[in-house]
Amino acid sequence: MEANHIMNTTTVDVLVIGAGLSGIGMACHLAKDCPNLSLAIIERRQRLGGTWDLFRYPGIRSDSDMFSFGYKFRPWHALKVLADGPSIRQYIGETAKEYGVDEHIHFGLKTNVANWDTARRRWIVTAVNEETGEAQQFESRFLIPCTGYYNYDHGHMPVFPGADDFKGELIHPQHWPEDLDYSGKRVVIIGSGATSVTLVPAMAGKAAHVTMLQRSPSYIFSVPGFDKLSETLSRVLPSSMVYGMARKRNIVLQRMIYKAAKRWPKATRRMLLSGVKRQLGKNGDMSHFEPSYNPWDERLCAVPDGDLFAAIRKGEASIVTDHIDTFTESGIRLKSGRELEADIIISATGLELQMLGGMQMQLDGESQPTSDRMTYKGVLVEDVPNFGYIFGYINAPWTLKADLAAEYLCRLLRHMDSNHYDVVVPHDDEGVRVPGESIMDELASGYVRRGASGLPRQGTKLPWRVLHNYERDCDMLLKEPIEDGVLRFERADAGATQPEAAAA
Repeated sequence: MEANHIMNTTTVDVLVIGAGLSGIGMACHLAKDCPNLSLAIIERRQRLGGTWDLFRYPGIRSDSDMFSFGYKFRPWHALKVLADGPSIRQYIGETAKEYGVDEHIHFGLKTNVANWDTARRRWIVTAVNEETGEAQQFESRFLIPCTGYYNYDHGHMPVFPGADDFKGELIHPQHWPEDLDYSGKRVVIIGSGATSVTLVPAMAGKAAHVTMLQRSPSYIFSVPGFDKLSETLSRVLPSSMVYGMARKRNIVLQRMIYKAAKRWPKATRRMLLSGVKRQLGKNGDMSHFEPSYNPWDERLCAVPDGDLFAAIRKGEASIVTDHIDTFTESGIRLKSGRELEADIIISATGLELQMLGGMQMQLDGESQPTSDRMTYKGVLVEDVPNFGYIFGYINAPWTLKADLAAEYLCRLLRHMDSNHYDVVVPHDDEGVRVPGESIMDELASGYVRRGASGLPRQGTKLPWRVLHNYERDCDMLLKEPIEDGVLRFERADAGATQPEAAAA
């Protein structure tokens, strides 16, 4: 629906786009660290939660432990290691209410254009109510999109040969039908990533049989579903201490596994595959669990208490490694000639990458694709004034980096106010951009390769590289001086101000 005339204008110091995990986290940091700044949040959906409100498929859960996936400033106080989607959405909502940021959310508005007006030193943002077509305008000193990196309108659905011939239901998990009844149905799930390994055990038992069809295997490992150590410690120690210890412990373990995978890939592979072998039992077929790539070239898939392997051992689920030849009326015919009969086919084939939620970014009316810019410390964008964005980790719990980025942005805003700066712009004086290298080049996943051309770029050295390293990011974002010779600051009454050597 096209927008009608602009109904009203809301003016604030900081405008946050998105009321998901990142947006609510950013807003809460502003509420506690920059209480003097006015705030507004634009959210396209009718409820907060972002990803955790959008995805409704069976078994939807975190793929990181909740002690490190939860906010640093508001610990996750439960002992379930991988939490379900509704619990995570509830946690986000309770956090927003506790810090009072839920009162600043404008729901049901799709952000179309954000334009930086150099003369006014303001962002002019136009959003549209998708139900009524009415347009609303927001003006802000600082703009912080927290929109994630994928398209909320649709996921990646390949063009399957013969798909129109299939008489059953073809579903993408991003748009799960609320009334879907799969009781006693034959289900085939296409894909081998986190969504697939979640769906298989969640649907097994109720469905007649669930088959996971993969072109190639992924690394899958079992984690405890319940933190028994923290439960024991909570009997003798204060809860704040117990959860603080659990968070630090899990962050250290995650970093150790990642570093080991990069330094000793063969040994890490043997360790992961031996865990799978124990779960499958002596008669298990390991050929479906032996990837052709090294650990952490793509994300690892965690399953709580080995639930995927349990479903396979019971005969309620199975894995087939093959390529699709064509869909048929009753299922899928594979390149090997085998046919998989199905009443329901689920295409768990990944996301479609999209930056800024599809919003067009402009500088004085001229469009500025993010793919033409590098990122500064993974938080600011090259040559874009007063603009920060939250992009979490892809090799660790997303929120670890989201929290650090939010803390850094609050440091920056306080520094600007105390020095009476109106504008900050990161600028590359050395020409360090690496052609073709995106901020997600760390991963070789299919969805990253498909959408890499639309992602921001990287440089040959800091601060223009994305580290994906929690320890180094802590130092860079929370301890290093704000004024580093790369950021350019301006005052309204003095024009450009050269960066000073003094620390913030």
